Amino acid sequence: MPEKSIETFKNADDQDAIVLGLLFNSCAQARTAEALDFGKRVWFSTSDIHRKHEYTVVTAFDMFIKCDDISNAEKVFNRMKRIVVTYGQMMKCYNDHDMPMKTINLYEKMKNEKIEANPIIFLLVISACAELGLESRCRLIASQIPSSMLSDPDLQTTLIHMWGKVACVKEAKQIFDQIDTPNCALYTAMINAYGLNGMGYDAIQLYHRMPAEMKNEKTHVCALNACSHSGLVNECRSIFAKISIKSNYIYTAMIDCLSRSFFFDEAKQLIEEFERHQPPYLLMYMSVLSGARNRNDVSLARQITQRIRQLGHVDNDNLASASVLFTNILASSGDLEEASQLRFEMEQSDRTHPRTEEIYDELHRIEKELIEHGHKFDSSWITREMMAGETVASILNSHSERLALAYNFIQRPVPPRIQIVKNLRICGDC
Repeated sequence: MPEKSIETFKNADDQDAIVLGLLFNSCAQARTAEALDFGKRVWFSTSDIHRKHEYTVVTAFDMFIKCDDISNAEKVFNRMKRIVVTYGQMMKCYNDHDMPMKTINLYEKMKNEKIEANPIIFLLVISACAELGLESRCRLIASQIPSSMLSDPDLQTTLIHMWGKVACVKEAKQIFDQIDTPNCALYTAMINAYGLNGMGYDAIQLYHRMPAEMKNEKTHVCALNACSHSGLVNECRSIFAKISIKSNYIYTAMIDCLSRSFFFDEAKQLIEEFERHQPPYLLMYMSVLSGARNRNDVSLARQITQRIRQLGHVDNDNLASASVLFTNILASSGDLEEASQLRFEMEQSDRTHPRTEEIYDELHRIEKELIEHGHKFDSSWITREMMAGETVASILNSHSERLALAYNFIQRPVPPRIQIVKNLRICGDC
């Protein structure tokens, strides 16, 4: 009952270090914006004596991490006694928020402080390396793992996943082949490593070698995805047919395989079959839409985009992704007028952000500075006709990556590092 605990604290006369720690524990359990806001106010108004008390500091750190307040978690981390456990907490927080480079930098800091890493730390660092996708970094970290830890199944699984992500299948297989009795996670990681690297037949062979009682939803999905990425439609159908309990992820993997090979009618039949018993699942439609783009099928793309718009639970980001895909299909098929109109509508919807005016002011400042340094905006990256009042710069400045960049520059303080992730290819001028 963390909320009642917080209310009780407000009536407490004696707020010593232990009581403060209990409050921060309560806020960590509640994990609401209100609890974090109250806990934060208490932390910053607490005397230096209490803020140096180990229990108070540790519980405040835990509160900030569990309430996703990374900035304040970092501040507390820097002032507390750092041990392997707190390093692990901070690294997990970074990994959970897609900040792999921060995890790796923290590992380097930990080494500089002569704190010995345990298997959990290496698990977190290997996961960060897999997310980052740099082979050289993966090799460096892997070389630092003590041989005594390499028999840990969790570590083996994470290493196989890492090597698969950076296309080092040979290294992944070496680890797998050394294991006498692989568990479910190890089999699944190796199947996925094959699948990620276009080795569909190897993935299927291993999937069929795996004991049936070990296979779970994730294993099935990895095998189906491996078939999808290698164009093994019949093999995918065979695996799908034998799965007794089919989740939305399993259906989506099958639909994705069919869509990549342009079996659109069969894909749509599967969606209808799924929706007889379950609410619509957006990723199924996105798979079909992606296939329609690869085939340049405007009619199907229009039909699927309209269906996505009808789904009541689709958020703006996913709707934008679908609209961008459809717009690109229209443009590549020569329907520039409709593509231009759709792009114009999307650009207008981009201006609903509460800081829109500041973002565009910042874009104009960046534009001016770029021109002063000799940059010439490249019109070859514009795939539609320009409308009245538009310039090459104004069109290119409306690209999402530039909007994201400007948004980061107007933050105070400006973040020390900006990472922009796109699910489409970046424009050359951007």
